[in-house]
Amino acid sequence: MESIDTDRIIEMAWEDRTPFEAIKKQFGIQEQDVIILMRKELKTSSFHLWRKRVTGRKTKHAKKYGIDAEKFKCDLQRTITQNKISKRR
Repeated sequence: MESIDTDRIIEMAWEDRTPFEAIKKQFGIQEQDVIILMRKELKTSSFHLWRKRVTGRKTKHAKKYGIDAEKFKCDLQRTITQNKISKRR
C-alpha cells in the first residue's frame, strides 16, 4: 500500500462521520484491517484515544447511523479542482 493511501485511510478513520464501510468501499480493507493499520502507524497513546472514541460510535458504522456508504463527501462540499479547496461561506 502506498504511503498516500495509508495517510488517507488514517485521516478517514480519524474523521468521526466517515464510516468504516466508506473506507472499505474506497480502499478495499475491512474494519479490522483499519484497526491493525492504526495500531501500527499511530503512537500507542494516540491509538488508545482513537479506539476509545470510535468504539460504539454510531457514526463509524453506516447501518447504525443510517447513512449511505456510497457517499464519500458532504452535500455542502463543492468539487475540489486544481488543488484549490472550496470554502463554505
